[in-house]
Amino acid sequence: MRPAAIGCGEGVSDMYLAFSQGSSTLHAAPSRYKTMSAKDYDPRIVDFYDEDNPDGADHDYYRSLAHRFNAQRILDLGCGTGILTVTLAQSGRAVIGVDPSASMLEYARSRPGASKIRWILGDSRNVPDHGFDLVVMSGNVAQHIPSPQWEKTLNDLHRIMHSGGMLAFESRNPACRAWENWTTSTTTRSTRHGLISEWSEAVAPDNNGQVLYRTNYHFMDSGETVVQESILTFRDEKTLGYQLQNAGFEIHAVWGDWCRTPFDGTQPIMVFEAAVPTG
Repeated sequence: MRPAAIGCGEGVSDMYLAFSQGSSTLHAAPSRYKTMSAKDYDPRIVDFYDEDNPDGADHDYYRSLAHRFNAQRILDLGCGTGILTVTLAQSGRAVIGVDPSASMLEYARSRPGASKIRWILGDSRNVPDHGFDLVVMSGNVAQHIPSPQWEKTLNDLHRIMHSGGMLAFESRNPACRAWENWTTSTTTRSTRHGLISEWSEAVAPDNNGQVLYRTNYHFMDSGETVVQESILTFRDEKTLGYQLQNAGFEIHAVWGDWCRTPFDGTQPIMVFEAAVPTG
């Protein structure tokens, strides 16, 4: 999720916040308008989500991790469109994909190979199975889960994982201030739903490290504007380490890239590998 995904609510409004580069102004919406959270992405946006979030080095890392640990029961939490999930479902593996967005899961279920996956609408509280030897949260899913839900998620995962099981996820390094590059000017592209214009804006973190991120999509043919809202929590290495240990995990590694270079505090991302202790 990159920046995209889990927000804190949804609704329909007659007004919307339209931000230009470096400033913010409240405008009356000249067309139909709705604000969405990642709990329910607009299906038209889901259609080109993979175009903006393609398979890449991050997914290669998670696939290699599954191979390295010979994982047989895998949970992909926050699986989105299932672009990674279906590639984890090799022979002999049981794979579950969980996401809070019904439209994302509908798209995931349409993928080739989707029948091999058990898809669940919800979050960590909705996973009925136990004994996972690998849990992955790709696409910065960890940042889309605010506290205290994040701490509860870690406790849920520890409870349903096998002794010796591995949890892996990435999170952006707050020291690199990624949000400063998220406000963009308007661009236009062609989709199967017609021409759309889009622009993004981010509000600097509050005292809890939460960044409000909006992507605005104006569908020119229908005259409708959809605003996809996300709230992303930036946590530093020390905070994430404490939260993992408090949930009962042992941290095996913190990488600074997808090539497993040790994190030194300067890289844009932190990739955590944390295990449920054996014995």
